[in-house]
Amino acid sequence: MIDRFRVVPASYVFLLRPAGADRGDEVLLQLRQHTGYMDGHWAAAAAGHVERGETAYDAARREAREEIGVDLGDLSFLTSMQRTQHAEPIDERIDFFLTCRSWAGAPRIVEPDKCAALDWFPLDALPDPVVPHERFVLERLGTGVERYTTFGF
Repeated sequence: MIDRFRVVPASYVFLLRPAGADRGDEVLLQLRQHTGYMDGHWAAAAAGHVERGETAYDAARREAREEIGVDLGDLSFLTSMQRTQHAEPIDERIDFFLTCRSWAGAPRIVEPDKCAALDWFPLDALPDPVVPHERFVLERLGTGVERYTTFGF
């Protein structure tokens, strides 16, 4: 019998807004805490696993409501990322990165036990540290990220 791994899907939403005066865009990031994964790192303001029966877009909308209290407008597909950690088959991931420039409500911390801070950062001046695979995408956001990327292989 072949032992097959499972692929874990997740959706990430980068909320973007103009920084003003020809300074490009800003992205909304959260500072993770008490999650057991990348605590102390900045990350997408809304992200999480795609649940059974959901599309990546549905998951993004649900996570945005749950984590930052907003209803997303139009979502734009940015990239999918096949990801692993040290090529360990137990940790195969497929991540869907989306951007959003319109939403209803003011972004706020809804889960203070998991999020220490929420703030806007220019894409050309990201905070440190950012979750590595998310930084990989953010650093390419302005220059054109591939529709399919890999990380960790």
